[in-house]
Amino acid sequence: MSLPAASQLAIPRPHRRGFALRTAGGLALLAGCIGVASSVGSTDVSLGEVAGVLGAHLPGGDPSTVPASIDAIVWQVRLPRVLLAALVGIGLSVSGALYQSLLRNPLAEPYLLGVSSGAALAAVTVSSTGLASGWAHALPISAFGASAVIVALARVDGRLPVATLILAGVALGAFLSSITAFVLIRGQGTSETFVLLGWLMGSLARADGAMLALLTPYVLVPLALSLPLVRWANLLLLGDQQARNLGVPVETARLALLALAGVLAAASVAGAGLVGFVGLVVPHAVRLVVGPDNRELLPLAACGGGAFVVLCDALGRWLFAPLEVPVGIVTAMCGAPFFLWLLREKRAVTLE
Repeated sequence: MSLPAASQLAIPRPHRRGFALRTAGGLALLAGCIGVASSVGSTDVSLGEVAGVLGAHLPGGDPSTVPASIDAIVWQVRLPRVLLAALVGIGLSVSGALYQSLLRNPLAEPYLLGVSSGAALAAVTVSSTGLASGWAHALPISAFGASAVIVALARVDGRLPVATLILAGVALGAFLSSITAFVLIRGQGTSETFVLLGWLMGSLARADGAMLALLTPYVLVPLALSLPLVRWANLLLLGDQQARNLGVPVETARLALLALAGVLAAASVAGAGLVGFVGLVVPHAVRLVVGPDNRELLPLAACGGGAFVVLCDALGRWLFAPLEVPVGIVTAMCGAPFFLWLLREKRAVTLE
């Protein structure tokens, strides 16, 4: 891993017009992927029919003007799932970009620090004890618990060394994963156990309007709060001492970014289970295009991550219909070869 040189202390502000065009392009890509994913599945629906359903449900529209079967397929089944896939992709990719900046590690991602393992354990425990109503709230809240334990384990003389944070996260993640496996073994043979195993592979099968409404604040609010902190994220790339010299409260900044990244990761786990490679691959792919500046990286990673998960879920529903391949399997099949190519080409696997 290489870090920016001292000459790069002053990161130039992105050109406003270019940034606006790239952001608009990212949003258009995400919107287009949402439209396409809403039209494909075991029953194909044309893009015109998807647009008609959306228009009918807008203020002033009339849902009775579209066929009931098409309305049910698009509005009640596919659109909540596709929007949840977008939220999951946004949460994972922005979380990965934040972890890479605050840990100065190009291989950092939401699963590295044990936050996702904590969220998975919370989900399995809540579901296995029959407290399904607390499912979605338990997972984002569990991020604070996992992050707090990591910080407590890693704190040395009031500071949070990067290497200690990573090692504490890896150890905690392994410990929490073992408890999750134990809980699943205890419920062996029950129908809920099979559902949970499928969910842990990364699945959007539980997507509905209620889940979407519940998780949206847990993704969009931390995303909005992270944008004003991009200057801190940029300066942390230079190392703790240089960041302090430039006026960054290093420990406060690292705690704040850890908390935001943790909630984003846990909310994503709540929506789709353990979906791999999104938080690792998408920030690197976006960094190839726009560079390391988090002022551009975070919003474009959000668009790219949302589009990536939406397309992977659509691919999993369409390729082997009516069989549904969990989205986590598809993201791994697509993301792992891409990242191996990056490693071979020695591109993007750097924070410069």
